[in-house]
Amino acid sequence: MRNDGRRVVVNNVDLYEEMLEERDLRYFRHYVTPNFKYPTAEQMREIHTLRHVWKKGDRYFKLAHKHYGDSRMWWVLAWFNKKPTDAHVNNGDVILVPKPLTTLIKYMRNV
Repeated sequence: MRNDGRRVVVNNVDLYEEMLEERDLRYFRHYVTPNFKYPTAEQMREIHTLRHVWKKGDRYFKLAHKHYGDSRMWWVLAWFNKKPTDAHVNNGDVILVPKPLTTLIKYMRNV
């Protein structure tokens, strides 16, 4: 889902020469980093958020599984809360869980 429609580039620079040889490949394919747009104030009114107080043992992937049924959606929580990894969240921090996910993703892609 997060890689859908993303541009793919071919990478065969000398830096990867040894790895390419070891894997019997001519090049690597890389996804171009997406440029997601944060929802506007008007769009945020259509997105409901649940508040979760971060505690010991919490991880984005666990929250994503609990709220979205898919642990692979952890990156949405990280992006939405502007805390890119679990290490950026401290015990007691409030993490917002945006719902519905389909609405949020629609706004993210309208760059």
